[in-house]
Amino acid sequence: MFGAEKGKADRLDGKDLHIGIVQARFNESITNTLASAALGELAALGVPEDNITLVKVPGALEVPVALQAMAETDRFDALIALGCIIRGETYHFELVANESGAGVSRVSLDYQLPIANAIITTEDMPQALARQTDKGVDAARVAVEMANLLEELG
Repeated sequence: MFGAEKGKADRLDGKDLHIGIVQARFNESITNTLASAALGELAALGVPEDNITLVKVPGALEVPVALQAMAETDRFDALIALGCIIRGETYHFELVANESGAGVSRVSLDYQLPIANAIITTEDMPQALARQTDKGVDAARVAVEMANLLEELG
């Protein structure tokens, strides 16, 4: 079985990785917490601070184009998308959620680059508050694990 000898813990070593983060400013109180949690977990996984690049964009719809620009530099082993979309009273929620998610996936597949998608979508602010820290931590762990997995496979 390919890769069976390498455990998940080995894939969570970030000491040699370069990670890019794109953070949406819309719902910034939530996205700042997502970013802080992701940065803290990346540090805990050994990613050097100098190997992390964080950029901010206006909202979730702008996240994919910034991810694409970062992917084109070929400087990153993985990327992280951070944002928060809270349902309102219009169809706009579905549009933003669907298009931002599709854009993130498209960039990942087009560039064969892992992107941890932590653009959270919730019904209301209490749900967003309940998820902000865990999703930031999860995104960091996914980015590091997938970067190491793709290195193994490549």
